[in-house]
Amino acid sequence: MEFLALGEFIKYVFTGAAVGFAVGLTGVGGGSLMTPMLIMFHFPPHIAIGTDLIYAAGTKASGVFAHAKQATINWSIVLRLGMGSIPASLITIYFLKNIFGSPEQYQEILLTTLGIMLVLTALVILFKPLLNRSFALSEREFTKLKRYQAPLTVLMGALLGVAVTLTSVGAGAFGAAILMTLYPRLSPVTIIGTDIAHAVPLTLIAGLGHMQLGNVDFMLLSCLLIGSLPAIHFGSRMSKRVPSHILQAVLATLLLVIGFKYALFS
Repeated sequence: MEFLALGEFIKYVFTGAAVGFAVGLTGVGGGSLMTPMLIMFHFPPHIAIGTDLIYAAGTKASGVFAHAKQATINWSIVLRLGMGSIPASLITIYFLKNIFGSPEQYQEILLTTLGIMLVLTALVILFKPLLNRSFALSEREFTKLKRYQAPLTVLMGALLGVAVTLTSVGAGAFGAAILMTLYPRLSPVTIIGTDIAHAVPLTLIAGLGHMQLGNVDFMLLSCLLIGSLPAIHFGSRMSKRVPSHILQAVLATLLLVIGFKYALFS
């Protein structure tokens, strides 16, 4: 294992702290911020994505315990999502390993898919208030939706499984948007809790798959966790004093620009 120079160690700890603080302050998913930042630091996309997946699993795990204690997780929905996402993630890893062979052969796919997911995530953040108002269904419409909820949830889980495995983005804001659409009568806190409870096993399975491919930098991962874990807590406490909706809009616009860059020019 290679050890980092002191300057690099400090840089990556501060990177973890900056992303962790932003996540705590705004609620914007860490993957959509961390992966592009690591690529900007000239880490290869497969290393940035693989490392970020393990990072995401570690940082989100404490959120599952908190929501479980508050009974704000719908475990039946988590199971449905997982029935689609976990097999899809494993199949995606299989294809990366056996169809493409080397990271250089699938780098363009990773970057293009990352760009698309960043754009989708940015749009979800920007239009979240509109989404919240758009799904006030009548009793008849809700009854009709319930008929298809289970298969649609498994299908959306499968799409998330592929997207998250290829990009490390989507398990947060995009996953929550899916839940808001399919389960419009879930409370906001239950949507968040259920989304996090599904994100942890998905990012862990996808991250372990990337680890098998050699796509995880453990020294980098350690630095990011050292910086981010206390910063997330600090950002969460500060969020009550800062107009986070303004920061969300700024971050979403930034993600939109980066997303278009990767999607169109990778």
